[in-house]
Order: sequence, then C-alpha cells, then structure tokens
Amino acid sequence: MRIVRRILGTTLALLLCAPAAWAQQTHVINQSALDQAVQQRVSQDQADRDTIRNFLHRSEVKTVAEKAGLSLTKADAAVSTLQGDDLHQIAAQARTADQQLAGGATTVVITTTTIIIVLLVILLIVAIAD
Repeated sequence: MRIVRRILGTTLALLLCAPAAWAQQTHVINQSALDQAVQQRVSQDQADRDTIRNFLHRSEVKTVAEKAGLSLTKADAAVSTLQGDDLHQIAAQARTADQQLAGGATTVVITTTTIIIVLLVILLIVAIAD
C-alpha cells in the first residue's frame, strides 16, 4: 500500500509541475520583436507630440489663443504629459486642423478656430490636473 501511495504521489507531483516547466520553455514573442514593438510605440508617441507642438507654434493658433486668453506656454508644457489615447486623439485633431489651415480653407474658419480652442483647453486641463 505504501508503494502505491508513493507512486501516486510522485505521479501527481510530476503532473502538477510539468505544465509550469513547459510554459517556461515556450515564448509567445521573442525579445527582439518585443523591443521593436516598444520602440515603435515610443516613436509614434514622439511623432504625435511633435505634431501637436508644431500645430501650437502656428501663427494662426497663437492669434486664436491670444484672443481667447489662453496660455500657449502651459499648453506646450502639457503636451509632454499626454499619454495613450488622449495623446493620439489630440494629435489626430491637430493634424486635421493643420491640414485645414495649410490648405487655406477659408470656409471652415469657425470649425478650425473651434478645434484650436478645444485643443488648447484640453491641454490646459491636462496641465492643471497634473
């Protein structure tokens, strides 16, 4: 009876340890692919921040900010605190507004102005929250 218990105990121990040992041997992704994905994310985030900063330095944006009484210095400082979805959404809005301003679209002045003010307010709220 003791032999049966020992064999059963050893078998159960092996069965419980085997999945953990196999899991350590297989990797879903290798280290170089992981490093590349992280680098790509960092590069995308930096490109988004550059897009927002370039947009904030446009003369049209400065004019609208002055008329609205908003600080571009605080907005520019808030850009570095943006992360994740907020960063990507604001960068997309900045690209859209920048394209409209670069295209000389005079019929959408109200829309562009509204986008500029909304972006500046969002950036200032982020700056105040931190």
